Amino acid sequence: MNILITRHDKIGDFITTLPLFYVVKKANPSAKIYALVSRINVELANQIDFIDEVILYDKNNFWQTLKAIKNADIEVSISAFIDTQLGWILFLSRIKIRIAPATKLAQVFFNKTLRQRRSLVEKNEVMYNLDLAKLLNQAIDLNYKVPLLKLENKQYFRNKHQLQDKQLVLFHPGYGGSSDGNLTLKEYIELADTVRGKDNAQIIWTFGPDDISTKNQLQAKINKKDIIYQPKTLLDFCNLINDSLLIISTSTGPMHLAGALNIQTIGFFGDNLFASPKRWATVNDSSKQHNFILNKHLKLTSVKQIIMKILC
Repeated sequence: MNILITRHDKIGDFITTLPLFYVVKKANPSAKIYALVSRINVELANQIDFIDEVILYDKNNFWQTLKAIKNADIEVSISAFIDTQLGWILFLSRIKIRIAPATKLAQVFFNKTLRQRRSLVEKNEVMYNLDLAKLLNQAIDLNYKVPLLKLENKQYFRNKHQLQDKQLVLFHPGYGGSSDGNLTLKEYIELADTVRGKDNAQIIWTFGPDDISTKNQLQAKINKKDIIYQPKTLLDFCNLINDSLLIISTSTGPMHLAGALNIQTIGFFGDNLFASPKRWATVNDSSKQHNFILNKHLKLTSVKQIIMKILC
């Protein structure tokens, strides 16, 4: 049997779907599991050991995407996020069983749907995605193991910068991403001062392609011992995270990558239910998640205490 699981949006959204891939593969070990993902996630999806094949969702090339899915001879599709274009593609692919949330007008293209009302945030995104697997098999085991992303620790960055005896601590301010809540740059720098007090810690400031303005602002304000790094590829970023002790970030893609690698995370979330950790918590062990909601009650001293506890 060939099963297609689709999540064709951003990095963090795709990461929250990995448990769904995991449990479907575990329940159907002889099945071939396909992933339909956006361009930014193709390289990452190819690293997941419970995904057998990856298909690019090219939003600008409807017919090419349709052809690729048809050629895969898919029998079942499970879509964690839907829109009209995806609905048309899967419908025209003649997939017999098409599973999706009962949301938006696009649900008319699917023949097995589940009403979830995710906006109520009765559970997190991972669990909403896992619930879709029950439409394929009501008795499916929804338990999964972390890390969901397993990489060899190649230590490229550590070796290049001669950091063999250092604990790597990543700061990812991430103002250009999808975050709904964030510290100021001044507050990030204050937290970095706490890390810098540890002789065996090395601070690395990381930036994505949308963060160039923040990167330029930061260069003149930070300690010369800090390292600024903009990964060339998503896999380069994953390899650095995999070799790090901790990432401190707003709730955006890199924090979710750290979750998939089961690395310690300190994450900042917006002060509303939809943007909260109740909805967007990472997939690492709960003991490795340190989530803070940005409101008037948040004290940086609380964050600093967590940092010192992790660095000890």
